[in-house]
Amino acid sequence: MEILEVTEHKEQYIEILSLSGEQESAILAYLNKGILFALYEDFDLKSAAVITKENDDIFDINNISAMYHGKGYETEMIKHIIQYCKGKSKKILVDTGENETLLIFLEKLGFVYSHAVQEKIYHKFEYKN
Repeated sequence: MEILEVTEHKEQYIEILSLSGEQESAILAYLNKGILFALYEDFDLKSAAVITKENDDIFDINNISAMYHGKGYETEMIKHIIQYCKGKSKKILVDTGENETLLIFLEKLGFVYSHAVQEKIYHKFEYKN
């Protein structure tokens, strides 16, 4: 597996990022200002993620999508993001919906519940190392 930071032609990753269930307009809103990572295995795109630097202390994981679940791609992507953010911020936040499987997955990777965002009906989880 290889994870690359994508700096050009980010719109080519809209299809895989859309697997998260978000609309293209929402993805474009953070894609242009965010940092895009792409995970490849045997030269095939398997996963993509976008993070944004919200301020000097916070990175926000806006999207993690994978072609196949249960293959470890999302786990490797989150581990890469954690390493990338170390020393560059104090917090890494990720938005979730009500998906119980996702909540358990994040907790196993070291995230803890932070707060709810009522107007958007999702929860924030913060990485605690």
